[in-house]
Amino acid sequence: MSYCLNPRCSKPENPHDVKFCQSCGSKLLLKERYRAVKPIGQGGFGRTFLAVDEDKPSKPRCVIKQFYPQAQGTNTVQKAVELFNQEAVQLDELGKHPQIPELLAYFTQDDRQYLVQEFIDGLNLAQELAHKGAFNETQIRQLLNDLLPVLQFCHARQVIHRDIKPENIILRSSDRKLVLVDFGASKSATGTALSHTGTSIGTPEYVAPEQIRGRAMFASDIYSLGATCINLLTGRSPFDSYDTNHGTWIWQQYLATPVSSDLQRIINRMLESIPARRYQTVDEVLKDLNQKSPAQNPPATTIPPTPQPTPPKAVAKTQSQIDLELEELKTQFLVGGQPKPQNIQPQPTTNNSANKSEIDQELEELKAKYLGNNNP
Repeated sequence: MSYCLNPRCSKPENPHDVKFCQSCGSKLLLKERYRAVKPIGQGGFGRTFLAVDEDKPSKPRCVIKQFYPQAQGTNTVQKAVELFNQEAVQLDELGKHPQIPELLAYFTQDDRQYLVQEFIDGLNLAQELAHKGAFNETQIRQLLNDLLPVLQFCHARQVIHRDIKPENIILRSSDRKLVLVDFGASKSATGTALSHTGTSIGTPEYVAPEQIRGRAMFASDIYSLGATCINLLTGRSPFDSYDTNHGTWIWQQYLATPVSSDLQRIINRMLESIPARRYQTVDEVLKDLNQKSPAQNPPATTIPPTPQPTPPKAVAKTQSQIDLELEELKTQFLVGGQPKPQNIQPQPTTNNSANKSEIDQELEELKAKYLGNNNP
């Protein structure tokens, strides 16, 4: 089927092999190659169509965005034009990332502006939630680790998405990667419009307080991603997970499955209403998200006590040792085998036998005194 892109056509559906609308006569091919198949979305500033690129042999699918502002007022239309042009500029730069749709064409035809981008095959996270139920902690951690680097890529190029929500995150069927889409609300952080208040863009349930006041910043995207997480964890609108009376988030009360205190702390910091208390950069979120538990400290090294010298053990003396020591002691009293002088008066030579007996007697006494009870 071919779908007529003329907003005023009464019967836009046509056979796939015709080049002009059978109802209004409008040309059905854009730039002689892009053929709309069916409408897939409509907003205040335009319409979106599933399309086919007839110029390529494989006829790949793509997405046509038609700028068609329905709101009235010069300022509103002017803002819509600015946003549409901005999306084309952003996609031209950001589409180089594999998780952001590639810009295929941007042109004007029949006084209407068109943007053609890569088609992402898969369900968005709002559809995933409806089909499979609330997410668990593992899924949320995977989501954050997959999507935060994409957001980091955008912020590094000074682009604030400003409309992060489950509907704008598609789980690509081919590789199960998350793709961030719809940069229609995105804004360059260097643009002068950011220095003025009054422009509130985004989906109210997911928009940071400062963005509502027209002061979007990089941390505003982090807030919106946090609000997306609690929607996926609870299956409830973020509005229903906030206690307005006390100004606190109560999403933990509605969890389908419990989550760790670490993940709760991270999400709550992403959702801080005061920007200064919120994560300022994607790097900070990733660091906390993937922080490893500190390794166990190695046990303290025990210094062994200084070995003390072992006192010599008393060794029982043998008989031979006693005799030897006795002989050494005798030498202290004998000189050359004779008794040392002890101031003894010399005796006549005729009394040699008497002297000998006296020496023997003294030795016996000395031996008895030295050996005591050990005398054999």
